[in-house]
Amino acid sequence: MPDKPFVGREAEMDILRSQWASHDAEFMILYGRRRVGKTRLITHFLESTDPAPRAIYWVAEPTSSAAQLQSFSQAILAFETGVPQANIDVNFSYGNWRLAFDAAAALAKEKRLLLVLDEFTYLMAVSRGIAGTLQNAWDHQLKKANIFLIISGSHLGMMEREALMPRGPLYGRATSKLKLEPLPFKDTSDYFPNYRTDERVAVYAIFGGIPHYWEQFNPNKKLNQNIREVLLSRENLFFDEPQLLLHDFVSEIGNYASILRAIAHGYRTPTEIASVTSLASPNISMYLKNLIDTRFVERRVPVTQDEKSRFGRHYITDPFLRFYYRFLAGRQSELARGITELAVAEFKQHLIDFIGTHTWEEVCREWLQRSVARKVLPFVPDKVGSEWNRSVQIDVSGINWMEKTLILGECKWGRKQMDQDVLEKLIEGANQVVPGKGSWRVYFIGFARDGWTPQAQKFSGSIKKGQVSGANWQAEGMLLRTLEQVDKELSDWTE
Repeated sequence: MPDKPFVGREAEMDILRSQWASHDAEFMILYGRRRVGKTRLITHFLESTDPAPRAIYWVAEPTSSAAQLQSFSQAILAFETGVPQANIDVNFSYGNWRLAFDAAAALAKEKRLLLVLDEFTYLMAVSRGIAGTLQNAWDHQLKKANIFLIISGSHLGMMEREALMPRGPLYGRATSKLKLEPLPFKDTSDYFPNYRTDERVAVYAIFGGIPHYWEQFNPNKKLNQNIREVLLSRENLFFDEPQLLLHDFVSEIGNYASILRAIAHGYRTPTEIASVTSLASPNISMYLKNLIDTRFVERRVPVTQDEKSRFGRHYITDPFLRFYYRFLAGRQSELARGITELAVAEFKQHLIDFIGTHTWEEVCREWLQRSVARKVLPFVPDKVGSEWNRSVQIDVSGINWMEKTLILGECKWGRKQMDQDVLEKLIEGANQVVPGKGSWRVYFIGFARDGWTPQAQKFSGSIKKGQVSGANWQAEGMLLRTLEQVDKELSDWTE
């Protein structure tokens, strides 16, 4: 496996540099889902900053509170004395955490110190009062020191309770909070430079923007080979991932897994989910609420309707969980025995539709959101999503109620150029979704993986302002985009 590159995170690195360069005490809470790259971000900052920061980097482990206090105490002493931690007396420890934090503050009296407490949630899990102790230490000692303190944790539920919510002990103490989000699609080009654009979309459909997952694929191997060796092998490292992610928030993982699997297979409403999980409808509603609260699931409504719409549908927000529960969850026993044929056949049959239904539409919606700042389109939507009812489905939609403008887009992931009939159907759909009150202006967009036929391009150019209309709307124009164009523009726009 080649060296793993550090990809993206320019904005986050700028924030870290700014906090380090500050002349004040700084306290950052760094958080995000497991595997999103928090530790890698910190270590890259340490390795790439010149001159290197004066730093103590300590990682909590899932051991007892006493063992962790001892480990942290020895890290402090090793830094203070210059003696390698391996040579420190194994029995050395401060009497309590407050004394240890005081010792760290003393090291930052004269020169600036970066103190990183990584995987802090492991410590919070076994030392219930540690957040309060750190709060007290910050209030009385650390905030008076020349220190940049970072606490980082992957257990999102615990980080939110203890540090981000109003009743948490650390609430209001941090000078900055940085939630590390998954990498955007455009960053796949840096990690997989030899992959075609459609192959990078496939990687994003499987893993989303989680760099740790990307690193499991060898960028010098073909995509199909990586899928077979990493996802379909007996040594598959991903089988335990969903339980790890869910365990941070919920108990009864089995019931939640059943619901996620149902949603991944296209069952979107509580009634539909109940029909395939055998769970009672009241329980379904409770489980869905919890999944929405933890942001594993979201309830989407058509852009032209409010949140109470009866057309609401549920979707898995995490691409890896969506992929796992669609393709891998039901095949663990087969893959554990080295039986891969059925999984490969399912990939071949359904992966294209899976990408087209989810990832390609999400990439196109991102394009629409980012296009606003570039003034590519004549309208500025204040809400972007999709539009649907019993008669029609519009893949990408953007609405501005104040201006009475609507953007409607069709996304196609087929392996051929799309023809004029796709665009004609999109225009027909406008009659089904334009709100009934007011006079509206509509702009159309066609997104196609392999582009558009000459006839479709000619038809698109013929959609001039005011020449196509419906009962209470008129067209402003139409724009066509290919996968390659979307990829290039997203890369340019997110620099």
